[in-house]
Amino acid sequence: MPTVAAASRFLDMHALMALEHMRFTTRHRIEGTYSGRHASRQLGGAGEFVDYREYAQGEDLRRLDWKVLARTGKAYVRLFQDETNLLCTLAIDASGSMRFGADGDRDTTGSKLEYAQYLATALSHVIQRGQDQVGLAVISGELVEHIPPGGTTSHVTFIQDAIEKIATRPAVRMAAPLRRLFEKTSQRGVLLLMSDFLVDDLDEMFAAVRLFRHRQSEVIIIHLVHPDEERLPAGAAFRFVGMADEGIVHCSPDEIRELYRQRFEAHAAMVRMLSLSNGCDYRRVSTAVSYLQTLGGFLVDRTG
Repeated sequence: MPTVAAASRFLDMHALMALEHMRFTTRHRIEGTYSGRHASRQLGGAGEFVDYREYAQGEDLRRLDWKVLARTGKAYVRLFQDETNLLCTLAIDASGSMRFGADGDRDTTGSKLEYAQYLATALSHVIQRGQDQVGLAVISGELVEHIPPGGTTSHVTFIQDAIEKIATRPAVRMAAPLRRLFEKTSQRGVLLLMSDFLVDDLDEMFAAVRLFRHRQSEVIIIHLVHPDEERLPAGAAFRFVGMADEGIVHCSPDEIRELYRQRFEAHAAMVRMLSLSNGCDYRRVSTAVSYLQTLGGFLVDRTG
């Protein structure tokens, strides 16, 4: 693994302190490679003690091994054979449309991509703090980067550095890179996909998502929407420039405002329908909402 970089500019440890008591949890049984905190499909010998793990703040004190604490002065919880770790891959769409909202051609500030970078970096911290494993996939017409899940501090810092370096490129298809990601993974886990889903192969993309669901992986769809996409700006005339080399359109927003609104909401409804019908968890996220608020609400919902 390359040398670990300095802390990412997207990692705000002070802000994340407000979420220190929260954990990322699964809604379904999963599989992992070592014991942890999540229910497993491997139930043979349920309830049988297998190992210890260091206590994490906020866990149920009833699981603490008080004899070990008295003997060593260190807090450990008992692990059983019906528990396992979580393997989560954060998949980030880096297609051209994710630059929407950016302040300029060379600056992603305010864009959907920047929001995804903040959210993914914070999630990687939360997942690793819960002693689980996190990986990364960057998708932009192809599988640009894939880092398998790992749980060490250096591994997560490496992932956060990779997230910071993500750059967009013109692309309007996601099915092929998702299939490639499926081929490069073998274990069940969690796939968390962040995208605006402004692609030409939406049906094929969800067919690729079904591959993960057939493997009994949990899939979470984070649908990122910039507020300026939900409604056209007021004004007499504008030039609209495609962010994936689609060309330029000159028009008055008033001429197409209602039609645009209808089509955008139809697109969002389609993404939601395809997500739910394929057994995925779906969450529409506005970049106008703080990523910390989004993350906090997401983690609360996951715990039920």
